[in-house]
Amino acid sequence: MSRIGRTPITVPANVELHVANGVVTVKGPNGTMTRNIPDGITLVRDGDVLTVDRLNDETSYRSLHGLTRTLVSNMVVGVTDGWTRELEIIGVGYRAAAGGPGVLDLALGFSHPVKFTAPTGVTFEVPAPTRVIIKGPDKEVVGQVAASIRKLRKPEPYKGKGVRYLGERVLRKAGKAAK
Repeated sequence: MSRIGRTPITVPANVELHVANGVVTVKGPNGTMTRNIPDGITLVRDGDVLTVDRLNDETSYRSLHGLTRTLVSNMVVGVTDGWTRELEIIGVGYRAAAGGPGVLDLALGFSHPVKFTAPTGVTFEVPAPTRVIIKGPDKEVVGQVAASIRKLRKPEPYKGKGVRYLGERVLRKAGKAAK
């Protein structure tokens, strides 16, 4: 049996979790999230503990067992604490600024400023002109927004300029050798 799939999920007291017709709905202080549960996977709730079970040991059910457990666990964490992803901007003149609710103004060395609009539920914080914090209840959406912002100007290998995840190491290349 899957080590991840058999691990129970603890549901906090301030979270409502409903399972009906193959759809799980999680409601908490940070919002409501829903997700379809694959056929052959069942969720069993016993008090404040939720377990994920599978129909049998076929390969398709085994592969979905741990995945479903992790996705439901991420939903529970998202509606209680939320998810964050931090980016840092490196380069002379590269900066970020909050341009209103859900809008991020970026200066990334282009001839024009770049405006990035957040999807519903995602917020931006700019504690410094070179740091951006992305927050939201859905881990997948927060990660996708961070990847989309990073894609606007990836870190280049010669000087390291660009947008990178906080703590990301960029392998540097040696420049041209002088004669």
